[in-house]
Amino acid sequence: MEIKHAKLKKWVHEMAHLCKPDRIVWCDGSYEEKAALEKEAVSTGELIKLNQSKLPGCVYHRTAVNDVARTENLTYICTSKKIDAGPTNNWMTPKEGYRKAGEFFFGAMRGRTMYVVPFSMGPVGSPFSKIGVELTDSIYVVLNMRIMTRTGKEVLEKLGRDGEFTKCLHSKADLDINRRLILHFPEDNAIWSVGSGYGGNVLLGKKCLALRIASYLAKKEDWMAEHMLIMGVEDPQGHVSYIAAAFPSACGKTNLAMLIPPKGLKKKGYRIWTVGDDIAWMRVDSDGSLWAVNPEYGFFGVAPGTNSKTNPNAMATIKSNTIFTNVLLKKDGTVWWEGGDPPVPKEGLDWMGRPWKPGGEKGAHPNARFTAPITQCPSISNRLEHHHGVPISAIIFGGKRSSLAPLVYESFNWQHGVYVGATMASERTAAQFGKLGEVRRDPMAMLPFCGYNMADYFKHWLKMGKKMARTPKIFHVNWFRLDEKGRFLWPGFGENLRVLEWIIERCRNKADAHRTPIGYVPKLDGLDLTGLNLKKKDLKELFAVRPSEWMEDLADQKKFFELFGEKLPKEIWQEYHALKGRLK
Repeated sequence: MEIKHAKLKKWVHEMAHLCKPDRIVWCDGSYEEKAALEKEAVSTGELIKLNQSKLPGCVYHRTAVNDVARTENLTYICTSKKIDAGPTNNWMTPKEGYRKAGEFFFGAMRGRTMYVVPFSMGPVGSPFSKIGVELTDSIYVVLNMRIMTRTGKEVLEKLGRDGEFTKCLHSKADLDINRRLILHFPEDNAIWSVGSGYGGNVLLGKKCLALRIASYLAKKEDWMAEHMLIMGVEDPQGHVSYIAAAFPSACGKTNLAMLIPPKGLKKKGYRIWTVGDDIAWMRVDSDGSLWAVNPEYGFFGVAPGTNSKTNPNAMATIKSNTIFTNVLLKKDGTVWWEGGDPPVPKEGLDWMGRPWKPGGEKGAHPNARFTAPITQCPSISNRLEHHHGVPISAIIFGGKRSSLAPLVYESFNWQHGVYVGATMASERTAAQFGKLGEVRRDPMAMLPFCGYNMADYFKHWLKMGKKMARTPKIFHVNWFRLDEKGRFLWPGFGENLRVLEWIIERCRNKADAHRTPIGYVPKLDGLDLTGLNLKKKDLKELFAVRPSEWMEDLADQKKFFELFGEKLPKEIWQEYHALKGRLK
């Protein structure tokens, strides 16, 4: 393969000089390359080939026991000024970052191969897209990047002789948690990740480029990089409305993106089209509306809890050509996880490779993953490769609140909607570190992923609204409201389409609503509840807005906003005081 890009060649040479690999391999994205890489990884034990008659093209991988999730405490934004990283990010100067990580990278690839993976986030050649090149010593990373992004020759051709690219350097090194760092250099358009083999830390096109670096570039270039699913809802007349939605982790993003209409609404003939389940890049197009693409090409989904009831489309997607990480390995060479489809296996090897039987410790790690090609999803949209993406009618923010937020409400306008997103929060569950029920603020679900000062990020949202001739309507949903006995009031999953139907009708000015201090809430008969046995008392509770509870929440919001000092946009404080006034 002829490499025409002089700067790229020079950078690869410099990084090889630092990491000292035995050889350098430029990846071309071909099937022959994939087969050869898999064969090599199976021979070294990095991968296990699964039962090819039951799971064709599927392989299995275990990460190191100390390396099973994103290490947010070791993730840094490296900018010349601390204020540019803001109070919600870990910060280091670029000089210190390169020095510290450089020590860990020095000689880290001795005895290994350095793979050069050119990749495109977004359709190759789209005005939305960005190109990156990841250098890695992990075949697992190369195979995941081939699924999650568009890789190979075509990308290099697009890059040409002098195209701009994000420089991504990764080495597993010795997988020592004390020698692990995930560093982002927004001013240099570079990412360095060392000492980890877990996807969230090492697939550098994903959260690192597509959110942390991209959010910084988006502010500079007037677009938006958001932690959002993109889905199309096709109504009985064949009209498709597109929605972008942000939820903190463990709030059902992938399930919503692949939703299957519930029995009660089946006769209406709705269809759901999945554009993406995790990241949206959005631009104001020539028509003055907001358009979005999914920069990814695969799903990196959490396996536990995924089954034929919660997400039948995901189960269909992962039947072939999928990489399973840290799940239970069954005797017949297939896989299983807690909350997966029955039957529970009688035995197997757990995610650490130890013999397992039911009743003891978990067989799969709670953060076990599947990496699957997006094109295998039964509900995949035919707009996936569309260079201008899809027009967004509604933006949805969601949190996990047991009593505060109603099932759904609509903001009064764009500015108020930005405030609704900025105050997004979830109560901690048993799976999260911290006090049970404690409120964790996660604005726009971007707290761990915003590559610059979050106060400037709110400002950017406000500015983007002014650039649009027509802004999408902004909504907030809460599928997790409980009654006094701790029972979920809303069934969730496919039934959430009933809420989306109201949202779309609101975007078309066809549905009524009731004005409350926090926004517009559906009237009691506003949702189509056909086939759903929901008591009137529960419905009232789902839509209830209690000023006293909201006043309490305002005190917590204030504490969060004060973190940003003078930098917080005045519009956010305006909305805060306006809400306080309405509640009184």
